[in-house]
Amino acid sequence: MVDDVAPAVLNVAEKCYDLPTLKGTLGPDVVDVRQLYGEADIFTYDPSFGSTASCESKITYIDGDKGILLHRGYPIDELAKKSNFLEVAYLLLYGDLPTASEYAAFECNITYHTMLHAQFDRFFEGFRRDAHPMGVLTGTIGALSAFYPDSIDVSDPKQREISTHRLIAKMPTIAARAFKYWSGQPFISPRNNLTYAENFLRMCFAVPAEDYVSNPVLTRAMDRIFILHADHEQNASTSTVRMSGSSGANPFACIAAGIACLWGPAHGGANEEALNMLKEIGTVDRIPEYVQGVKDRKYRLMGFGHRVYKNYDPRAKVMQETAHEVLDELGKHDEPLLKVAMELEKIALHDDYFVERKLYPNVDFYSGITLSAMGFPPEMFTVLFALARTVGWVAQWREMIEDPHRRIARPRQLYTGETQRAYTPIEERG
Repeated sequence: MVDDVAPAVLNVAEKCYDLPTLKGTLGPDVVDVRQLYGEADIFTYDPSFGSTASCESKITYIDGDKGILLHRGYPIDELAKKSNFLEVAYLLLYGDLPTASEYAAFECNITYHTMLHAQFDRFFEGFRRDAHPMGVLTGTIGALSAFYPDSIDVSDPKQREISTHRLIAKMPTIAARAFKYWSGQPFISPRNNLTYAENFLRMCFAVPAEDYVSNPVLTRAMDRIFILHADHEQNASTSTVRMSGSSGANPFACIAAGIACLWGPAHGGANEEALNMLKEIGTVDRIPEYVQGVKDRKYRLMGFGHRVYKNYDPRAKVMQETAHEVLDELGKHDEPLLKVAMELEKIALHDDYFVERKLYPNVDFYSGITLSAMGFPPEMFTVLFALARTVGWVAQWREMIEDPHRRIARPRQLYTGETQRAYTPIEERG
């Protein structure tokens, strides 16, 4: 970050205030208003923080107008096609792609942290059998601090490193257990000779009655889905993690807060909504009727458009290819929902109504179809999102904790309530 750009000038009540203008390596310049309240006694007003940079970060960059997503400078599509999830995790955490020896050490660390404390499995029994897996995930991740109190001192770099590895390693095990518990099946323990994605799929779909055979196409698809969801700049859940962490809360509590935020249908639940929309349409011949309903504002077009992207979501292109690979491998290339999705995408990309509004397909459009074909119910979609996003959350949390200028987050408000008034005893109120 540099601040040698000409300052912005703000005129308030006939007084002028010079506001420093900061310049990042990419993206728009930022007007620094940190001293504005102290100097001018006014706040800025930006509900939902759509025009406010809440932090300085070196992790992820998005250019929504151009459809660009970079992790530490690397394009997301290149990482999804050439890398693997643990290598991307290392990149997000430490800033550079690992050497062969660095990767081997990191992979070993994550693999040997996948087991859970023996008493942890009893914790699941406190939930109802029909409890939503996201509710189970939120509670169990928060409980990790009670099982691993030796890694909750955020001021200790060694403990931060241990908690980093534990969160990334144990999240697949806990997510799979949430799935198994919801399904009424016995838990499957992790295996140290399997890859991250392969291990997760086995813990989800293996049963004691028969051997589990890994499918390399599905394993690669799962790994790619994890990569595509690993981080996405300062979205609602990431901002929640950072805000929670600004108070010095332990990392397990911060990630649990992020999971709770992700559970919202406007955030992590979008892929489930997109799948439900495709099911509602049902067949290709019903698409024109549905599209007209969208134009008439009778229906919502789920899986299209994005708060940030005003171009084709770069993750969506990779997700589309992955969907075809999975459906072909499983012999579901004639899947009706895929036909509906492809035709709907074709119409949306050429219809003036959608083009003018920049309603391009996003990553959620194809991910729901893919996950459903792999055997996951809609209740697990957001759990898988949280599993992948844990890496980004932890990377962002570490960056925030290690910032020497860190302060506890404290947004301001525009108060529009009553002015001061006197208390009236209840017997005197009319």
